[in-house]
Amino acid sequence: MAELEICTLKDRPGVHAAGEVTLATRTAWERALDSLVGGSGDVYLDLSAVTFIDVAGMSTVAVAAQHLGTGRRMVLEGPPPTLRRALDMFWPDLAAIEVTK
Repeated sequence: MAELEICTLKDRPGVHAAGEVTLATRTAWERALDSLVGGSGDVYLDLSAVTFIDVAGMSTVAVAAQHLGTGRRMVLEGPPPTLRRALDMFWPDLAAIEVTK
């Protein structure tokens, strides 16, 4: 069974995720991203320990970024290569997402 751990970042607004984003873990993933959208300022997703993210999980990232509001960014730290490629292919003009590492 797929597992996903999500912890709040201590030093900035955002979360650290570890494990797999799949059908089995999607509810927790969506809840975590929804909680970040309602705040203010930039949000950070430390994805360096995410081993797999399915297409629906990728879409959740894109949709959450689209709902951040003007001037806010979603910074993805160390995302899986598949997420980087999907963002480039399907959401190339989504300025609210910044990918680092």
